[in-house]
Amino acid sequence: MTRYFTEDHEWIDVEGSLATVGITDHAQGLLGDIVFVELPAAGADFAKGATAAVVESVKAASDVFSPVSGTIKEGNAALEEDPALANSNAEGEGWFFKVELSDPGELEGLMDEAAYSAFVAQAD
Repeated sequence: MTRYFTEDHEWIDVEGSLATVGITDHAQGLLGDIVFVELPAAGADFAKGATAAVVESVKAASDVFSPVSGTIKEGNAALEEDPALANSNAEGEGWFFKVELSDPGELEGLMDEAAYSAFVAQAD
């Protein structure tokens, strides 16, 4: 499995043509206590960069963008029931949705972990 990151602080794990997407630990730290998430419906199609989900915290509401184009296979029901999973395990059990890639070539524009760490350090 390969993990990529976006400048909008999403992570994406890719295995074959299926990708799991969530927000980074850095993003959840900036948001504070997450109290609500709105996830995309299975079967919905999104273009790369489109708003696919919404996360609300005690501080703000933020969009979660789809880092790739594709069709949503499932949303994380556990996250809907317990939005705090995005705080306690942002880059694991707190994933947001799974998407079937329609253009794997879009992954080429994303960062690896080292590049993302440098990006975050530069922004701080």
